[in-house]
Amino acid sequence: MARAKQRDTEKLLKHVLRIRIDEKTFKRLEKLVATSDCRNPCAAARKIITGERINVFYRNDEMGEVMEELAMIRKEIRSIGININQQTHFFNASDKLSQKWFYVNRTLELYKPINEKTERLLEIVNQLAIQWLQKS
Repeated sequence: MARAKQRDTEKLLKHVLRIRIDEKTFKRLEKLVATSDCRNPCAAARKIITGERINVFYRNDEMGEVMEELAMIRKEIRSIGININQQTHFFNASDKLSQKWFYVNRTLELYKPINEKTERLLEIVNQLAIQWLQKS
């Protein structure tokens, strides 16, 4: 899809400015582009020259392992929930009492790991709360 035409002629980028910079400066500019809202080195240089604000994004990696574990617990609980929903569907679809008891017992077996996952989840949340309160 083509870019929309700029209606305000004052904002058009009409003039070409070519400069040369050394490798060290270019690396710094590339690093700025990688962590900011600028799309390329030219856009970053343009914002620097005009004095516009450059939004730099910072990512805190100290929580990376915790976030991975939380995501894994979420995925496991979700898959257990899907299995329980399937068993509930089979239970409601069956006519025989013996089949219903089979699905009840199977659902109970599927539900057992939820306790362990919930306990781990509560431990992580408790640790996060302690860390949060220490930083305040």
